[in-house]
Amino acid sequence: MNKRNFLKAAGLAGIATLIPFGKAKSGADETNTCTLIPSETAGPFPLDLSTNTFYFRQDVSEDRTGTPLNLRLRIMGANNCAPMPNVRINIWHCDKDGNYSGYSSEAGLTYLRGYQMTDANGEVNFTTIFPGWYPGRVCHIHFQVYVSSAYAAISQLTFDHDVVNEVYAANTAEYTNGADPKTPNTDGIFSDGYAFQLASLTPNSTGGYDSFLEVTVQGNGTVGVGYIEQQNAQQFVWRKIIPTLPKAKQLYRSR
Repeated sequence: MNKRNFLKAAGLAGIATLIPFGKAKSGADETNTCTLIPSETAGPFPLDLSTNTFYFRQDVSEDRTGTPLNLRLRIMGANNCAPMPNVRINIWHCDKDGNYSGYSSEAGLTYLRGYQMTDANGEVNFTTIFPGWYPGRVCHIHFQVYVSSAYAAISQLTFDHDVVNEVYAANTAEYTNGADPKTPNTDGIFSDGYAFQLASLTPNSTGGYDSFLEVTVQGNGTVGVGYIEQQNAQQFVWRKIIPTLPKAKQLYRSR
């Protein structure tokens, strides 16, 4: 089914030519650029989660303490700049003290690792804790976008450094390592640029933080009805015309 027929079936054909596909915005911190996410190393602490359904979960925190973090990722296909549903997203990161599960003294443990499948809007939501830092690395989260058996994008995300240290300063009882001494600019992974890996970080009403990052990978996305309606609501509020206006004024207002 082509795009116009899809919209017609969804009852949205009338706005098909008005929606700027691939260039929509869903918030000040969610501007779509459709630039491929930089590839990064999986690091020294990856684990293959693909054959273990235990890791198929939204909440990856287990028994780890720390400031709650709600992480939302949206996956976009670079070929048409549209959301990619049914794509597997793996994440893993250290705890508040800089430790990774599954290695050294943490062997056999499974905290702060998990995967999900993207929904119709190309999104996944993880419930976790805000990561700490360890010598040589700035605060970061690893993620893998598994598109197919032939292609997976591996990268890392980070946050505004000042806000990171504000989180640590406000929670010194938990984040006992103190302020992160490195910055993304001095980190070996991000020093070559991290504009497309900088996730938003905003306080929420429950005492934690919400974070968002849009990730563009190779491939084609699809535009689901829910995504169209979401973009339509935000793109066309300004186009509302007051019915009682004279026809000439309606035309002038809609220009």
